[in-house]
Amino acid sequence: MAASVMIFAPTPLVTVTVEQPADEVELHIHPGGQGIWQARMITALDVSVTLCACAGGETGRVIERLIADEGITLRVVHAGTGTGWYVHDRRGGERVQIAEHPGQPLSRHDIDELYGLALAEGLRADTCLLSGPTEPSVMPPDIYRRLAADLTNNGARVVADLSGEHLTAVCEGGLYLLKVAHEQLVRDGRAKNDSEHALVKSIQTLHEEGAASVVVSRADQPSIALLDGELYQVISPKLQAADTMGAGDSLTAGIAAVLAKGGDLTDAVRTGTAAGAINVTRHGLGSGRADAIAELVLRVGIVPYEREK
Repeated sequence: MAASVMIFAPTPLVTVTVEQPADEVELHIHPGGQGIWQARMITALDVSVTLCACAGGETGRVIERLIADEGITLRVVHAGTGTGWYVHDRRGGERVQIAEHPGQPLSRHDIDELYGLALAEGLRADTCLLSGPTEPSVMPPDIYRRLAADLTNNGARVVADLSGEHLTAVCEGGLYLLKVAHEQLVRDGRAKNDSEHALVKSIQTLHEEGAASVVVSRADQPSIALLDGELYQVISPKLQAADTMGAGDSLTAGIAAVLAKGGDLTDAVRTGTAAGAINVTRHGLGSGRADAIAELVLRVGIVPYEREK
């Protein structure tokens, strides 16, 4: 049976991007949001994805079709509120936000339906990945606590990529692995600054709160990871960046894909790091060739962490 990942992606987005790589202006319309970008990379790594989400309104009808076109299995709750969206202009080479709307907070009924859907699909999957809402107010943090606890306590392997109150909630529920960016730890007051000492202290606290393993990405610096109780530095291959957005989501996706296939934590982090590295060389978020990722895996360094003197 093929390896599978359930992704809890409560509020996907319709993304509209204007580009001009040559003489002609191009318009690109895709599904987006953290869970979508993770699903795209997991699919590229030859693991099947079932994505559990809410969709509503005109944008909801659009996103259902767009997700189906990407070969992702969608289990959807048809919400009473509209799906979020954004419009970006990249004709100058950088992302310029023209307009956006994250979507309205989901109703109690929609949340209940989505919860039951994600629980059923998660218990069938090899790995469960909990991704964040487009905007914190759209989904109550306690849903993540309950879902992580119910999945974990019934034998599922849970990976999460969250920040803020949603991160705190998922740790309380308990999970196999948490990935978080260092700037989010600093922003949320979980790390005093971005020094290695402060980040390691934060990692240890997250472990005590319920995350069995933790990976903290640090932009162009080596990640710091607590894997099976041991601290490591994870050194990524250096590549020329076309767009750094989405690298962290690809990292998490690579980890989830390898775990779903039965790989160990070290192999999962190697693949995730390679996936994040290849993603920055492309303009498509959560995209990358599996053969290029496989070559980069051989160039990822994982070494025991040496504490600062």
